[in-house]
Amino acid sequence: MLSSEPRLNPRVSGMRCIRCHAVFAVADYFEGCPACLEQNMPASLAIEYEEFPCCLERPSEWQVYPSCPTLGEGNTPLVGMDELAHEVGVRALHVKNEGTNPTGSHKDRMSRFVVQRALQSGASTVAAASSGNAGVSLAAYAAQAGLDCVIVTTPEMNPNWRRAIEMHGATLLAAQTPQRRWQVLADRVRAGDWYPATNFIVPAVGSNPFGVDGYRSLAFELFLQLGAQTCSDVVVPTSRADLLWGIARGYRDLQRSGLSGEPPRIHAVEPFARISRVLAGADYRGHFEGHSALTSIGGSTVTYQAVEAIAACGGSAVAVEEEPTYDDQARLARYGLYLELSSAAALTGLRKLVAQRTVGREAAVVLVGTSSGASEYRAFPNAIASTD
Repeated sequence: MLSSEPRLNPRVSGMRCIRCHAVFAVADYFEGCPACLEQNMPASLAIEYEEFPCCLERPSEWQVYPSCPTLGEGNTPLVGMDELAHEVGVRALHVKNEGTNPTGSHKDRMSRFVVQRALQSGASTVAAASSGNAGVSLAAYAAQAGLDCVIVTTPEMNPNWRRAIEMHGATLLAAQTPQRRWQVLADRVRAGDWYPATNFIVPAVGSNPFGVDGYRSLAFELFLQLGAQTCSDVVVPTSRADLLWGIARGYRDLQRSGLSGEPPRIHAVEPFARISRVLAGADYRGHFEGHSALTSIGGSTVTYQAVEAIAACGGSAVAVEEEPTYDDQARLARYGLYLELSSAAALTGLRKLVAQRTVGREAAVVLVGTSSGASEYRAFPNAIASTD
């Protein structure tokens, strides 16, 4: 079992609401900012740092738990795509391949810190509402830590993800609807039985803020990997915007420290218009119904952190359709990167952003390839050719 000895970064001074900016003591606020929740304007809290080191020589010193045990997440490859850049119509294009993380997705950056916080809070069981990557990731990190883990999912869960979760020793509970998953999680969290990794309230907030803080590391890695090249735009497949917000916050922290100038524009890619509608004037607390095969970035809710991240970095949101995303998944695979369909949506989103002239021809773009396609389940009619 991992040590529960406190390792909180000494630079952490509190937790700040991203909406009303009120500062609270470091603690577990599972439903976001208490003041905003009371006003029925749910918003996430973020870890507040007094200062940052003068360099990025040790990126771990910029995170909430600098010496937190690891399964080897992070430091994922940044793959240049010169030919694809020409095809799409931008000056430079890279893919940040998060599929090389231990469980195959960016969620590992979050799970590491959620589990560490759970240990230090004295919890014995971590839990999440998930039908895929988040559940597999949390189960793996809980197993490493010697914690029990419960994943509340739906009966339609991908069998590959189900097997992975069970192999890590976690318990699977099936709720009939995604909304019911949140209620099951809420009841057990409020009873003090489970320590949550994910949101469970409506209107929604972001995931556990200690976990979301872990996504800032992706911005730090891009800064180090690109060096003098920099980038003008980052394109992120997005549901409730944990990753989107973490990347935006990471770049703003670099700017605040004096290590970088203006952050790149950060764009959200979604399977149907949700964030796009909010940016056009809809209430972020609304219900945004839609259906898509891009299940990892599905859902009918929008979080305040999505709006805040886009506004802070001058970005945008774009909705993509299924069929061109299937094409782009195959296109990326022919370049050596087999990504989950929801992850390949970043390329489809970029094509639309270029067509709309939101992203220009001189842009240097990073697509965040959030997860590997290796665990994705899809029934294919064609038989494999026999060698007999």
